[in-house]
Amino acid sequence: MGTSVLAGALLVVALVVPDRLDRMTFQSFLRLPVELIVLAVVLLALPSRARRVTAVVLGAFVGLSTVLKCLDMGFYETLARPFDLVFDWVLLSDAADWMKDSFGHTGEVLAIIGVIVLLIAVLAGSALAMVRLADVMARHRPMAVRTTLVLGVAWIMCFTLSVQVGGVTLATKGYSQFLTNRVKYVRDGLGDADVFKKQLTVDAFAKTPPNQLLTGLRGKDVLFTFIESYGRVALDDPTMAPEMDKTLTAGDARLKAAGFSSRSAWLRSPVTGAGSWLAHSTFLSGLWIKNQQRYRTVTTSTRATLTSYFQKTGAWRTVGIVPGVRKSWPEGKYFGLDNIYDSTHLGYNGPYFSWTPVPDQFSLESFEKLEYGKKNRDPIMAEIILASSHNPWSPIAHTIPWNQLGDGTIFNQIKKEGTNPTEVWKSAKRVRTEYRKAIQYSVDSLTQWVQRYGNKNTVLVFLGDHQPVPTVTGGTTDRDVPITIVAHDPKVLDKISSWGWTDGLKPADSAPVLGMDKFRDRFMTAYAK
Repeated sequence: MGTSVLAGALLVVALVVPDRLDRMTFQSFLRLPVELIVLAVVLLALPSRARRVTAVVLGAFVGLSTVLKCLDMGFYETLARPFDLVFDWVLLSDAADWMKDSFGHTGEVLAIIGVIVLLIAVLAGSALAMVRLADVMARHRPMAVRTTLVLGVAWIMCFTLSVQVGGVTLATKGYSQFLTNRVKYVRDGLGDADVFKKQLTVDAFAKTPPNQLLTGLRGKDVLFTFIESYGRVALDDPTMAPEMDKTLTAGDARLKAAGFSSRSAWLRSPVTGAGSWLAHSTFLSGLWIKNQQRYRTVTTSTRATLTSYFQKTGAWRTVGIVPGVRKSWPEGKYFGLDNIYDSTHLGYNGPYFSWTPVPDQFSLESFEKLEYGKKNRDPIMAEIILASSHNPWSPIAHTIPWNQLGDGTIFNQIKKEGTNPTEVWKSAKRVRTEYRKAIQYSVDSLTQWVQRYGNKNTVLVFLGDHQPVPTVTGGTTDRDVPITIVAHDPKVLDKISSWGWTDGLKPADSAPVLGMDKFRDRFMTAYAK
């Protein structure tokens, strides 16, 4: 009897459990799922052999859907969206890499083993539970029929009268809605390829002669710099805003002392929590790259990017500083970069800081030594990725005198003095604190670099790529990130005077919000002459 009750409880839990941790309350389990009643009717209607086979299949299906709910929980916690059955499988390897970088190889292996064991246990457990209940109903058929009928009538009455327990509707069909939504997501995902291919061919600058492109920036060094996870929350959250204000104010002062001015606004990213490459390609291609399929399509196409248009003019040497790249990156050629410096080509001999292979300050110093500081060079267009503010934000580096950077070995001691991610992630408050410190470090490194090495031809465009994970954002659906244009020559900022951007490094709350995919064309139009 106890085993049968446990089997029934397992199936009820599998049917009613939410796919989001923030919706998982005690009341959410005090619901009567209509799907349980339907399953009982189906099993009671079948003959013995067919009933057992059907019970195994249905039980395994319920188990698989439970696994999918668990995946959704993880994705909502990191990306603020459900798992995409069409496009997201590649991200599971990224999750394993994150575990390795955060908790070491042992932590990664234990996590993978745990996932495999959990998968087998859920599938086997749900299948066995369904078979157990099917056998019990067959042995006590008259009682099972009456119980099913009573539960069916009760469900209809509760659903009709909208009966609630603790604010939660008692009669639910949430499992069916969950499956319906998943089918819709898959259907939309499969159809998205055709929609995107049509968008891919629309480019306002495709037929513009190279000598007419970006003429308003000729002779300037243009640096497009992404600060990982630099989201609006860093400036809006009352627990982070005061310290961030100090950092931005200090950065403003540095830039003004060196003769620079700046203007800022907001961009809306296609992703949140993670997926930096999708945001980067959206910003550069002028297309909304919201999933991996779109990314693969655009990076294997002839669609021009903001960076490749600079290359096309022949007026700039185009380079990429991408310290987060640790594997082969064939997509790099698509972005129109003459030379790419990944984590192995920046001369860094110091330690990793969790996920981050090279601290931002060192990456910027390497850019100066390898490209920017060379004499008698051509103007440079650079794409620079600052990765120190990448999750898990522990341990993080801090700025040191630039003449002490050396080969990076000085960061060994800095890492030892840093925080341990396994301890930090036990507290959401500590996570937010470390996140804020990481963003401050990236902004400080960048503004100090401009003050130290910038000149009258320097034009810096820096922005966040996406908001951080919900642990930091508190679950907001806001996807805004700051963007700033810094220039020494006042004519550069005069060309965007009609945009309504805020003076300084901090955009006003009322500053314009532009889709990240709209920036490329707007920028190229502003600097067309």
